[in-house]
Amino acid sequence: MNPSVCVIGAGCSGLTTIKNLVQAGVTDITCYERNDQIGGNWVFTAGNSHSSVCETTHIISSKKLSEFLDFPMPEHYPDYPSHRQVLAYFQAYAKRFGLERYIQFNTTVAHAEELSDQRWRIQLEDGSVREFDYLFVANGHHSVPRWPQVEGRFEGEYLHAHDYKTNAPFTGKRVLVIGAGNSGCDCAVEISRVAERTDISLRRPTYIIPKFLMGKPTDTYNALLQRIPRFLRTPLQRLSLRLQIGDYRQYGLERPDYPITRAHPTLNSELLYRIRHGRVTPRKGTVKFEGQRVHFADGQSEAYDTVIAATGYRIAFPFFDRSLFDFEDAERIRLYLRMIAPGHPRVFFIGLTQPQGCIWPLSDLQAKLAANHVMGRWPMPDNIGQLADAECDKIDQEFMSAKRHALEVHFHPFANQLQRLIPADAPAWKGSLVEAEA
Repeated sequence: MNPSVCVIGAGCSGLTTIKNLVQAGVTDITCYERNDQIGGNWVFTAGNSHSSVCETTHIISSKKLSEFLDFPMPEHYPDYPSHRQVLAYFQAYAKRFGLERYIQFNTTVAHAEELSDQRWRIQLEDGSVREFDYLFVANGHHSVPRWPQVEGRFEGEYLHAHDYKTNAPFTGKRVLVIGAGNSGCDCAVEISRVAERTDISLRRPTYIIPKFLMGKPTDTYNALLQRIPRFLRTPLQRLSLRLQIGDYRQYGLERPDYPITRAHPTLNSELLYRIRHGRVTPRKGTVKFEGQRVHFADGQSEAYDTVIAATGYRIAFPFFDRSLFDFEDAERIRLYLRMIAPGHPRVFFIGLTQPQGCIWPLSDLQAKLAANHVMGRWPMPDNIGQLADAECDKIDQEFMSAKRHALEVHFHPFANQLQRLIPADAPAWKGSLVEAEA
């Protein structure tokens, strides 16, 4: 048995996919990466690029809950490593497991076609074509910006957070950031250090959660709470947050009226500090542009030099026909284990999740399970459609209705679910064909 496998993307999910395929016993692996190096979004460049990290980006999940399953981050790394440290970690991972030999850099997949026997025909941008038994899609979902729907046109500088790299261009300017997710809060904090005025527009009440609680990374504290029944856990989380930061109304923010875990979390220890120091001003939702003036949902308005839309990303797969897979505007995405599409048993979406935690270890588990299926150790259930629908129903029950939650999962329950499915005879790592230094 020697199945051929195509992997699209050599970012965090693509790397662990290659590693797990090798570990499972697959030898015919080809990974196509459009850039000239591994790392995906974590390759920082000062100009506009595929990357969505900026000069000061640090991860928002702690290193112990972000690392791959069998490759710990260095002990000298801080609790929240920088993008440079993250990229170095991915490079060390690729070297340790000898992954680059499977990667074709500067190679873009133009089209992926499912054949009648459910194998895959891959056409590259240069026109060359190859067929594979399986396709693993690991190109990420943070590269195609989603813009807010706002009446009118802004006549100042208007950009997406994807193109924000450093605060220097905003020195002395009046800046509005639309969106209070992790990118939006990071942009507002950094820009407020140099701008004349920095405002942040929130469409709905949002939990802003500090990155540390009782001296430890917040996600490690929440990991301990998993042992407590949910009916006790939810009020305990809310109480602990209230004791740490007080009432959101003290910061000019609305108090969320839903449980903390019902929406994707925003972790930021500086935004509330900058608000109380007068460097960032909260605003209601943005409803209209008029020249350089922006109108808000409460009837107020303000003139700005720059508006930055930190409003997330589209789930884009430009190499698929939309008649096959089109997840861009869906609020329900029918994928079992967030990776298997009903009726398409030879394609796996790795890392297509939005966890309340880090994607990387979940991608590791997804790839391990899928790789062992390829090698015949894990039989795929017959009722994939029913299981995918049940997952969508669960997401509808556990998270607020929004496109950004179509891929949302609770980190620990999802990891446990994947771990339970991995077969007992899944092989451990036995080394690369050419050993790399640890």
